Amino acid sequence: MLKQIKKRFFQQIKKSETKQHELNYLFWECTTRCNLNCLHCGSDCSKDSAFKDMPLNDFLKALDTIKNPSPNFTVVLTGGEPLMRKDIEQCGREIRQRGMKWSMVSNGHFYTPEKHNALLNAGMGALTISLDGMEQSHNWLRNNAASFSKVENAISLASTAKRLNFDVVTCVNRRNISELQSIFEFLIEKGVKSWRLFTIIPIGRAATNPEMLLTDEEFKQLMDFISIKKKENKIALSFSCEGYVGEYETKVRDSFFFCRAGINIGSILIDGSIMACPNIDRSFSQGNIYQDNFFEIWQTKYQVFRDRCWTKIGECANCKDYKDCQGNGFHNWHGTKENVLVCHNKKIENA
Repeated sequence: MLKQIKKRFFQQIKKSETKQHELNYLFWECTTRCNLNCLHCGSDCSKDSAFKDMPLNDFLKALDTIKNPSPNFTVVLTGGEPLMRKDIEQCGREIRQRGMKWSMVSNGHFYTPEKHNALLNAGMGALTISLDGMEQSHNWLRNNAASFSKVENAISLASTAKRLNFDVVTCVNRRNISELQSIFEFLIEKGVKSWRLFTIIPIGRAATNPEMLLTDEEFKQLMDFISIKKKENKIALSFSCEGYVGEYETKVRDSFFFCRAGINIGSILIDGSIMACPNIDRSFSQGNIYQDNFFEIWQTKYQVFRDRCWTKIGECANCKDYKDCQGNGFHNWHGTKENVLVCHNKKIENA
């Protein structure tokens, strides 16, 4: 009964936040170059990208259209690998000079002590680093024999910075699901305070690799692991915002499922496309900063994200949980968009 009351209250909050659509996170795909060649990459990044890095001034012009940003507003530098840019500290300083917070998502390969200090001095307030297993499975997914040692050093550096809001993310797949306890213990030993777990959606390079995708039984195993570890309260652990998980809602995250793409989360992609979460199908673009005023687009468009009734098709059409799920995470609508790619709740029920 209490859970139902909390759920109804959350639905009201969700409705209000959708109507208000306050922009809290702006992802900037500042490069699509990457030093790694990961097997699961959704963006299909490479060292020699087809796109040149977006000039900093081009992004700043778009950023300057945001008037009176919320106190929580943060620019998230992503890619590709942001540390491929030689001007990454300058990017951060320019954002801070505008009174805005900034953070970064990195594979940690270039995260040296010198770079760590330079980024902190440029005002970096938050950092996310990817760790995708213990040494063998991490290096397999990252397709690089030195990746684990590099990311271990990066985690050791980042976890010592008290003013840095630092977390580790792990993409759970068939090779590393048996290592979750080992990863947990590794992160505790390193002093990591926050850990987010993702699964891999069949897009990009992962679309044709069955080792990337958990079976129904493995997915339920993941939910059980998170539920147990959250109760232990040794690390701030959560399942990502990628999908609705039915009976595990509030057991594996701190609140109910809410895909905030286009609600509180926007992005500017490498070619100037105005989007929501960077992992979403590019066909959902709302405009382009080279022709449009970014903040006007944020305020007046994004209807496809804020009214999701169009997702009530295919297996979602008659789903008893549609009100809570609303078609699952937005990045699950790739390709023909006639059906959701992955239904997390169905995987749990099948298991």
